[in-house]
Amino acid sequence: MSYISINELLDKSDSVYKLVILASKRAIELNQGAQKLVETNSQKPQVIAVEEIMQKKIAYKEKKI
Repeated sequence: MSYISINELLDKSDSVYKLVILASKRAIELNQGAQKLVETNSQKPQVIAVEEIMQKKIAYKEKKI
Protein backbone atom coordinates (compact mmCIF):
# COMPACT_ATOMS: atom_id res chain seq x y z
CA MET A 1 0.00 0.00 0.00
CA SER A 2 1.30 3.42 -0.87
CA TYR A 3 1.75 6.14 1.72
CA ILE A 4 -0.44 9.19 1.19
CA SER A 5 0.31 12.29 3.24
CA ILE A 6 -2.79 13.84 4.78
CA ASN A 7 -1.29 17.30 4.25
CA GLU A 8 -0.83 16.68 0.53
CA LEU A 9 -4.36 15.36 0.31
CA LEU A 10 -5.79 18.41 2.09
CA ASP A 11 -3.99 20.64 -0.43
CA LYS A 12 -6.22 19.16 -3.14
CA SER A 13 -9.42 20.52 -1.60
CA ASP A 14 -10.58 23.68 0.15
CA SER A 15 -12.65 21.66 2.61
CA VAL A 16 -12.10 18.44 4.54
CA TYR A 17 -15.84 17.78 4.28
CA LYS A 18 -15.76 17.99 0.46
CA LEU A 19 -12.72 15.74 0.37
CA VAL A 20 -14.43 13.06 2.46
CA ILE A 21 -17.62 13.25 0.37
CA LEU A 22 -15.65 13.01 -2.88
CA ALA A 23 -13.57 10.04 -1.73
CA SER A 24 -16.55 8.14 -0.31
CA LYS A 25 -18.76 8.68 -3.37
CA ARG A 26 -15.95 7.63 -5.69
CA ALA A 27 -15.21 4.54 -3.56
CA ILE A 28 -18.88 3.54 -3.86
CA GLU A 29 -18.71 3.96 -7.65
CA LEU A 30 -15.56 1.82 -7.80
CA ASN A 31 -17.16 -0.82 -5.59
CA GLN A 32 -20.10 -0.94 -8.01
CA GLY A 33 -17.81 -1.61 -10.97
CA ALA A 34 -16.59 1.76 -12.25
CA GLN A 35 -13.23 1.76 -14.04
CA LYS A 36 -10.14 2.91 -12.15
CA LEU A 37 -8.64 6.14 -13.46
CA VAL A 38 -5.16 5.42 -12.06
CA GLU A 39 -2.72 2.53 -12.09
CA THR A 40 -2.37 1.10 -8.60
CA ASN A 41 -1.55 -2.14 -6.85
CA SER A 42 -4.38 -1.67 -4.37
CA GLN A 43 -7.70 -3.44 -4.75
CA LYS A 44 -9.40 -1.37 -2.04
CA PRO A 45 -11.87 1.17 -3.47
CA GLN A 46 -11.10 3.67 -0.71
CA VAL A 47 -7.38 3.68 -1.49
CA ILE A 48 -8.01 3.89 -5.24
CA ALA A 49 -10.36 6.86 -4.72
CA VAL A 50 -7.77 8.72 -2.65
CA GLU A 51 -5.07 8.03 -5.24
CA GLU A 52 -7.37 9.38 -7.96
CA ILE A 53 -7.82 12.57 -5.93
CA MET A 54 -4.06 12.88 -5.40
CA GLN A 55 -3.43 12.57 -9.15
CA LYS A 56 -6.22 15.08 -9.90
CA LYS A 57 -8.22 12.56 -11.91
CA ILE A 58 -11.39 13.49 -10.02
CA ALA A 59 -12.55 16.68 -8.31
CA TYR A 60 -15.50 17.92 -6.29
CA LYS A 61 -18.10 19.79 -8.32
CA GLU A 62 -20.77 21.75 -6.47
CA LYS A 63 -24.34 21.57 -7.68
CA LYS A 64 -26.22 24.82 -8.23
CA ILE A 65 -29.53 24.93 -6.40
